[in-house]
Amino acid sequence: MTAVSRAQDSSLETLIKDEARRLGFVLAGVTTPDPPQHLSVFEAWIRGGRHGSMRYLSGERSLVCRADPLQLMPACKSIIVLAAPYSNPGQLATHERGENRNQLRGKVAAYAWGQDYHNVLPERLQAIVAFIERQTGHPVSSRCFTDAAPIMERDLAQRAGLGWIGRNTCLINPKLGSYVLLSEILLDLHLTPDMPWETDRCGACTRCIDACPTDCILKDRTIDARRCISYLTIELRDTIPLELRRLTGSWIFGCDICQVVCPWNRFAPTTGDAAFAAQGDSATPPLLTQLQLSAEEFHRDFEGTAVRRTKHAGYLRNTAVAIGNSAGPDAIPLLRDAAQRGGPMVQEHADWAIRRIAQRGGNDE
Repeated sequence: MTAVSRAQDSSLETLIKDEARRLGFVLAGVTTPDPPQHLSVFEAWIRGGRHGSMRYLSGERSLVCRADPLQLMPACKSIIVLAAPYSNPGQLATHERGENRNQLRGKVAAYAWGQDYHNVLPERLQAIVAFIERQTGHPVSSRCFTDAAPIMERDLAQRAGLGWIGRNTCLINPKLGSYVLLSEILLDLHLTPDMPWETDRCGACTRCIDACPTDCILKDRTIDARRCISYLTIELRDTIPLELRRLTGSWIFGCDICQVVCPWNRFAPTTGDAAFAAQGDSATPPLLTQLQLSAEEFHRDFEGTAVRRTKHAGYLRNTAVAIGNSAGPDAIPLLRDAAQRGGPMVQEHADWAIRRIAQRGGNDE
């Protein structure tokens, strides 16, 4: 046994979890690289075309790797699944949300308020691998992922005992809720797996389904991405369907509705990891200011954040729709200016926003 008799005979698994907590992960569990339990649900979701334009999900490599984690690392013997907390969007008080609407402020999903987790978590995962190597006294082959590989993260998390997959498709832990970001470490090392989470604690609750403005949450605990506000404002590179624009409200990047209404998130911590905390107006950006951002200003302001995934044109598209859903006639000159400055997609959505404002109180488009 190495590393001072592994801290007075503590198991390697316990030491790893303690180190993970020290590095900011609030949950850590171990599972095996066996085929995922919910693979058939994912395959049916793909066959139904509910992944929309996210073709990377339906490619051969995606399907093969998701069916068998060993395709990602043939030597894998154990998988550590970790969860890092992000800011609790439910802590934005109701009166603040009302004021934000009156002040023409948009909404950004809470995980994107601070730094991009793709830039933050990999370093911590590598630190855990280095810790394991110090404990074992020899190099350990590994692969680290955080939402960047064809692997069924929530399935693995449930099997590692971190929580259950809720009706809103999020992983839910009874003590921490669902405001967590998942990561995985595949190891060429035998670790004792944790007991899977067996209990479904959603019960008969359907609050997430009832609250979703676009009715995208399906009965089999999947989402029709083509109707999901997160997909429409982030992944979709084309025009937002007319019938869904008014339903996106003032969301300009992602959506938290199905999590905020979840009763289990009453127990979520008030604050998350400092790296993902809001900076300035990042949680509720002023819409009219955002609509005027040049490409250079967009890239500068959102450097190192997840919001850059929308790209400049997508961000202006989302902002124009949000303004159309919440602004008065005084916003029309800025929308006209955006229509002239932006490309065809921005112009189309800015023109729609002008018409929607003009017809406020009449029939929605």
